[in-house]
Amino acid sequence: MALTQRVVRLSALRPWRVLAAWGLVVVASVAAIATLLGSALSTDASITTKPDSVRADELLVGNFSQRNAIDEAVIIRSEKLTAKDPAFRDFVAGVRSALEGTEATRAVSDPYSVDAGPAISQDQHAVAMTLMLGDNPEDGIVSVLDEVSVADTDPVFEAAISGEFTLDHDFNELAAHDLEKGELQFGLPAAMVVLLLVFGALVAAFIPMSIAIVSIIVAVAASAVVGQAVTLSFFIVNMIAAMGLALGIDYSLFVLSCYREQRAFGQDKLEAIIATGGTASKAVLFSGSSFVVALLGLLLVPDTILRSLAFGAILVGFITMVAALTLLPALLSLLGDRADALRLPLFGRQHAAESRFWTRAVGAVVQRPGAALAAGVLVLLAAAVPVLDLRTGTAGVSSLPDGTFSKAGFLAVERSFPRTASSDPAQVVVFGDVGSAEVTSAMDRLETSVADDSDFGPPERQLAPNGQVALLSIPLVGDPDNEQARAAVEQLRSDLIPPAFAATDAEVVVGGTTAENIDYSNLINYWLPIVLAFVLGLSLILLTVVFRSLVVSATAVALNLLSVGAAYGLLVLVFQKGYGSDLLGFQQVERVEAWVPVFLFSVLFALSMDYHVFLLTRIRERYVHSGDTVDAVVHGIAATGRIITGAALIIVVVFAGFATGDLVMFQQMGFGVAVALLVDATLIRMVIVPAAMTLLGPWNWYLPSWLHWLPEMHVEGEPSVSVPEQTQVYSR
Repeated sequence: MALTQRVVRLSALRPWRVLAAWGLVVVASVAAIATLLGSALSTDASITTKPDSVRADELLVGNFSQRNAIDEAVIIRSEKLTAKDPAFRDFVAGVRSALEGTEATRAVSDPYSVDAGPAISQDQHAVAMTLMLGDNPEDGIVSVLDEVSVADTDPVFEAAISGEFTLDHDFNELAAHDLEKGELQFGLPAAMVVLLLVFGALVAAFIPMSIAIVSIIVAVAASAVVGQAVTLSFFIVNMIAAMGLALGIDYSLFVLSCYREQRAFGQDKLEAIIATGGTASKAVLFSGSSFVVALLGLLLVPDTILRSLAFGAILVGFITMVAALTLLPALLSLLGDRADALRLPLFGRQHAAESRFWTRAVGAVVQRPGAALAAGVLVLLAAAVPVLDLRTGTAGVSSLPDGTFSKAGFLAVERSFPRTASSDPAQVVVFGDVGSAEVTSAMDRLETSVADDSDFGPPERQLAPNGQVALLSIPLVGDPDNEQARAAVEQLRSDLIPPAFAATDAEVVVGGTTAENIDYSNLINYWLPIVLAFVLGLSLILLTVVFRSLVVSATAVALNLLSVGAAYGLLVLVFQKGYGSDLLGFQQVERVEAWVPVFLFSVLFALSMDYHVFLLTRIRERYVHSGDTVDAVVHGIAATGRIITGAALIIVVVFAGFATGDLVMFQQMGFGVAVALLVDATLIRMVIVPAAMTLLGPWNWYLPSWLHWLPEMHVEGEPSVSVPEQTQVYSR
């Protein structure tokens, strides 16, 4: 008897003990979440390597008191009054006094001071006040924003704020809203509707949802405990919720469908649960293993957010597997046939083990496998072609909704101070003997080279008290994340700084928001092929071991690459090129978010491998009994088509909820996952897979002699497990 069968049998024989154990775990998890989660998660994002932008920030923090840096810029504008009018002066003085009165503000510049620099716009209708915040700017920025909001209510004046912490505040607020909307307001209700349609009964639909919810609660609690020792991003909760929902429902759907089949074959309740433990539960174990393998690649990337997302998904994946092997059979043991209670009209009828729709559909495919395979592959390749134009980066503040503080502040700065005021300048940090004649001359040369360049504003120079570090703050034009700003920083790094400092021994690095985004994009682009190779290699090995076939493994990897490539291509087509973006309510932007491609690859590969293991298990199970590849393919797809499509639809609607959000990054993530899973569950699984397996015939199960030492996993069930034959055998 297989290990999964023994675990399932033990859980089914002692269901109340299992439920009591899980109940205690859930209660402890809720307590852990209530007491530990708040201190476990962080909104900070960082990369663990040290590119130039990180090195620049470390030099500034270590050598400047409070960094003496501008954190935010407040713009006051009036169309009726000029900056010299007494009423304008009085209003500015009042706003300045209010800002100085907040606990967050350490200093506020006076735009009328003689040493304030170009703080009055050329048209004389706007002034800029720069703010330096205190020790806790992330929390303190809220009080500053409140004062700016109050100032903006005056009918004569407009007040706006722009800067790093304003942008972070807006981003966190929008992210929390988008994620809550995607999961709670849209995803969970839609998932429940799909479950009802798939099972046609309230109780049967509730079981997968209960497994998912329990797994999510326990995984969040585990992350709260782990977060006391290591830094975890607050996004981990959303990843756990999304993946817990996906896996909890997927695994439950597959186990419940197999249990229903065993009962339909005449086995009693306990026999059906144990038989399911030898087939469906074993498939869950290997499917979960493939899911974990596909997400291990994200742990390689030296980025705290991606590592947190991967850890959360792996954690909830493991817990969901345990729940599917223990809690689910316990529930089935208690409920028995009552799992089909409270049937719905129309949808509540008993469904045959093999779907007539999918039998007819796949029957058409295997009749003309060559044409079906060619058509399917050509469609996916056509969808993938735009990926050749893929550019990664950051959408930037200009892509935010108009009602946000940072978007209004950006527009105000761009309108009144396009080249003279910037809270996100390029920070050129010089380390060495900055007081020497050679280094001073080099800094002069750099300032001269940017003075007449329209991509830069007038630079400001600051020297650290220790005489070892100098900071040249060079304003960039427009959005710090747009193409012009990125090109300007690249020009600084490659064309302007090297010749200016060629005759010195000083170390020169460029930091600031734009430089950080460039370095992050370069980091992700470097690691993406490594992650791809790592995940594909491990997946190939795992599938070869599970199914004892090099052909099945290689085919699965190739098909998953096709679906991911199509998702990438459609992302470029919709978001970069703008085709259909207005119709779908998306924004056209210059670049796809840097983290989205590597995230999409790992998540899509993980979920599609989930479905592929389920499908191949049923095909292999039938092939072992019949020896007929075509019959096995038709049976496998007909038996799983409804389940796989339903499971995929649940994930599609969850991520479609993310795509309705305001942040471009979540629009891209939601759209990419939703489209790719639709393609994977329909075109890949139901057209290309049966066509390819039909053409390959017995070669599907080819394993070279030098690999015959691999263990026999029997994922389709132990030879001793009786799996009743279907009466209908499809033949070509």
